[in-house]
Amino acid sequence: MKVLLYTEFYKAFKKSGLGKAINHQKKALEENNIEYTTKLSDDYDIVHINYYGPKSYALAKKAKRLGKKVIYHAHSTEEDFRNSFILSNKIAPAFKKWLIKCYSMGDHILTPTPYSKHLLEGYGIKKPITDISNGIDVDFFKHNDKLGDEFRKKYNFKDDDKIIMAVGLWIERKGILDFVELAKRMPEYKFIWFGSSPLSLSPKKIKDAVNTKLSNLLFAGYVEPSVLRGAYSGCDLYLFPTLEETEGIPIMEACAAKIPALIRDIPVFDEWLTDGVNVYKAKTLDEFEDKIKKILNGNLPNLTCEGYKAAEKRDIKKVGKKLISIYEDVLNEK
Repeated sequence: MKVLLYTEFYKAFKKSGLGKAINHQKKALEENNIEYTTKLSDDYDIVHINYYGPKSYALAKKAKRLGKKVIYHAHSTEEDFRNSFILSNKIAPAFKKWLIKCYSMGDHILTPTPYSKHLLEGYGIKKPITDISNGIDVDFFKHNDKLGDEFRKKYNFKDDDKIIMAVGLWIERKGILDFVELAKRMPEYKFIWFGSSPLSLSPKKIKDAVNTKLSNLLFAGYVEPSVLRGAYSGCDLYLFPTLEETEGIPIMEACAAKIPALIRDIPVFDEWLTDGVNVYKAKTLDEFEDKIKKILNGNLPNLTCEGYKAAEKRDIKKVGKKLISIYEDVLNEK
């Protein structure tokens, strides 16, 4: 069995969650001794498509003509396309139709969570759909005090600073507006946001948020994973105010690093993250503010050991075995 992994515009997305997902796929194949290629000119038995661009659609059609098996990975939905960039909400219905057309080219569709699987089924897609986590390299993100100290020194944080971090694109869907508002409400804590996206594509309210001048707020931009794992180990709370996800890789990374986590109470997390068990959840700004203070003041139990167990279940080694099993099933289908 030989797999063609294809991600249109990979260079543009390699720093995003999608880029991490593709790297996890490569690692899963390598660890399971499955031959793969990223070159379109190579021969293959299965093509695993990770994006919905026109070249991806054309590749799926060509593979069908050649009698190859097609796996389409549904990383995106209409729901997580909304509230992203200028005009995204207006073109969302057309985007949904295009997604349906692309995903329906697959002999089998993969998607990160039961929640996103439910959304796709609601689109009326008739092809088999399997939910499979994008995975997390648990060993890489394990808590490391030395790296945590280096992170604090790098960003000039004091030993007694309480640091709240977030990771994501500069888009409304990621909850960036609430993050800035919480920083305004709680000047006694330090807030740092990792990740970025072109402000030229953002509405004014996002530009204003990113350009907010507060002594306790820092937008650190994109950093390499080696820096990010130090940030997880050096911060006091991971805050994930996202409004919509198909999975949410950063919360898996935070759980792997055994960092207290506070996330928005949205359906995508229901299946594996439970309020008061392995993370804390909130819906409104007031709830976020209240729980942040209680977590950082030690007035709520530490849940990081249970959070780590949740991340372990999505370790890339386990995800890889499931992925290989799906490849074999699809390849053997008549």
